[in-house]
Amino acid sequence: MRANNSATATPTIAVTVTAESATTASATTTAPAPAAPSAIDPLRRGTLLAVLGVLSFSLTFPSTVWGLESFGPWSLVTVRSTLAALIAGVFLLVGRVPLPERRHWAGLAVVAGGVVIGFPLLTTLALQTSTTSHAAVVVGLLPLTTATFAALRTGRRPSRTFWGAAVSGAVVVIAFTLQQSGGAVSRGDLYLFGALLVCAAGYTEGGRLARLMPGWQVIGWALILCLPLMVAGSAVALSLEPVHLTAHGVIGLVWVAAGSTFFGLYVWYRGMASIGIPKASQLQLAQPLLTLFWSVFLLGETLPLAAPLAAVAVLVCIAVTQRAKS
Repeated sequence: MRANNSATATPTIAVTVTAESATTASATTTAPAPAAPSAIDPLRRGTLLAVLGVLSFSLTFPSTVWGLESFGPWSLVTVRSTLAALIAGVFLLVGRVPLPERRHWAGLAVVAGGVVIGFPLLTTLALQTSTTSHAAVVVGLLPLTTATFAALRTGRRPSRTFWGAAVSGAVVVIAFTLQQSGGAVSRGDLYLFGALLVCAAGYTEGGRLARLMPGWQVIGWALILCLPLMVAGSAVALSLEPVHLTAHGVIGLVWVAAGSTFFGLYVWYRGMASIGIPKASQLQLAQPLLTLFWSVFLLGETLPLAAPLAAVAVLVCIAVTQRAKS
């Protein structure tokens, strides 16, 4: 009986094994196991790069304040951009990156004018009279300003929720600046609002170009485009403005040049390309609060209660616009 049962069971086992083999082969074909790590690693790596970018940007204002201890505002901006352009040039040469097409140079000029020259210059002038915490709250409106410029540039029509949150964020920032300035907008605030506009234009055009070339090359070529002007500006500014080198001043200059202007934008664009703009924007929500922390920890500033409250309110508005856009 055992022999008969064994003989009878054999075909059944053979059929079962064949079915399982077919199922396994099908599963292997449609969802190979080795693909899982490669699908996860770029996401983690991209998130880490984006976080490093946010950390770099959050240190820009405190580093600028340190840099102003040794340099005048014009000297700091021109030398900063010159050093960043030299670093970018090395990366472009090592990577043997070809020159952009002629049709892209106009867009690169907008990026250069907004991100390389306009924003650093206007925020540096503002920080001569404004505190870092005050500037952090005002510039915290940058994601909303950029989203508005992008909507106008691309012709898209965001929802009413988006525009309602954007207007609410602007109202919060304007109310904060008026409350801090005694009911009038100060010169520093005008510089900061101007910085918002030119930087948003540069970010918007840079985002458009980043669809056609790697994002780090966008900022790299924008820096190279400004190099002749920045070298000449450095020579003039250093001859007219006094220079008193201190440890803080040198560290501040090195960071805004290598850390904020080049490294920060390099890792930010790389991370954004890996995880997508919506997720990267969510990470950037922490930037104003990080800058408030650095202003206390590195500069010893005393935060007024309105600063963190206004920063949180702006972050909520930005979060709503991100959800509305998606």
